[in-house]
Amino acid sequence: MTRKTLDWCGGAELEDHSRRKHAILRQYYYDYLMVRCQLPQRSRFRHAVIDGFAGGGRYRCGSAGSPVIFLEELTRAVEAVNLRRGEQKAGPIEIECLLVLNDTSRDAIDRLKETITPLQAAIKQTAPAVRLSVEIFNQPFETLYPKLGEMLHQRRFRSVLFNLDQYGDIDVNQRTISDIMGRFVAPEVFHTLGIQSLVSFLRKGDRGALKERLKHLGLSETDLDALDGPMNRQAWLGAAEKLVFDAFERCAPFVSPFSIHNPNGWRYWLIHFAKAYRARDILHQNSTMQAHYGRSGLEMLSYNPAVETGTLYLFDAAGRALAKNQLMEDIPRMIRDTGDAMPVAEFYEGIYNATPAHSDDIHAGLIDNPDLDVVTQTGGQRRKANTIKIDDTIRLKQQRSFFSILRPKQEN
Repeated sequence: MTRKTLDWCGGAELEDHSRRKHAILRQYYYDYLMVRCQLPQRSRFRHAVIDGFAGGGRYRCGSAGSPVIFLEELTRAVEAVNLRRGEQKAGPIEIECLLVLNDTSRDAIDRLKETITPLQAAIKQTAPAVRLSVEIFNQPFETLYPKLGEMLHQRRFRSVLFNLDQYGDIDVNQRTISDIMGRFVAPEVFHTLGIQSLVSFLRKGDRGALKERLKHLGLSETDLDALDGPMNRQAWLGAAEKLVFDAFERCAPFVSPFSIHNPNGWRYWLIHFAKAYRARDILHQNSTMQAHYGRSGLEMLSYNPAVETGTLYLFDAAGRALAKNQLMEDIPRMIRDTGDAMPVAEFYEGIYNATPAHSDDIHAGLIDNPDLDVVTQTGGQRRKANTIKIDDTIRLKQQRSFFSILRPKQEN
């Protein structure tokens, strides 16, 4: 695959799939700050944002790139947070942000400096509750990361948000993401992967070429065994996608891969890594051009390509309806496989990486399911999906419904 470069001197074109990624990033960063600053007793929130492939800041059409998005949402969020805190009779909060911007293109860096300098000055004058510092680098991200990781660690940044919007699929190693997740107390990573370009250029049957092409994912010989055996090309590509997802799933407790479709080119994964349950519903809010390949219930990418047909789970009304039906079967089986009851917190941890479903649909799958009860700490029963709490318990009913998927099949 030929590496695509953007003309930051002449004015880079903003493509539709990038516009969608930016909308997700904008909404997520704003909500991230609103959540992290909601504790009334907190008077200062300190975090670092690392934009590993920052670009020039603005596109030819005038639309904001990721560095400008971070600055705009930082100022919007601090204003909204302090307005809310004023209404709650709580004191104002100060947000300290270290914004690290990096790109390998010298032209992009020059354009970036021109773009953000006036924005920095405006924030200093008009947003006294923001303490902003910006550091800019011009290196390959993998070259920069070792010293960057050490710098952030020495400055005691516990909360870090990495935006790794690479151009293809080889500029970020899987071990780097694992290091980020292990090094920091509260890390989150947005990582873009050109999944279609990656799997489309894999050579079936050439073990040596496969190993070389996928070495940045940290795959073992045993992992590659999944690509052996008789499969047609479509099934083999599905198995390759699952292999890639499995490699990234090892990086963090909570991993969300969302497919960003580019009508004029390759399909991308936007993968979110975190140590805490968050983000799924924000990503649902930006559903256009997104999809998951696999099942729509639990175990979304755990299908067997040799015997099952993978489908695209689309984040729309029809897709959500399909997911609800699948969840009605999958959730009772999951509870049964662990016994007859499970804390809601443990349930969330067990399903997060296994389903693209919206939390409202998951809760509906609990409340509406004829084989399940959701029980409160005091022994009461939840009747509405929006009342489910993290400390509730999901329990199988002793009496199965007539149509229960857990009911033993009757012999003829």
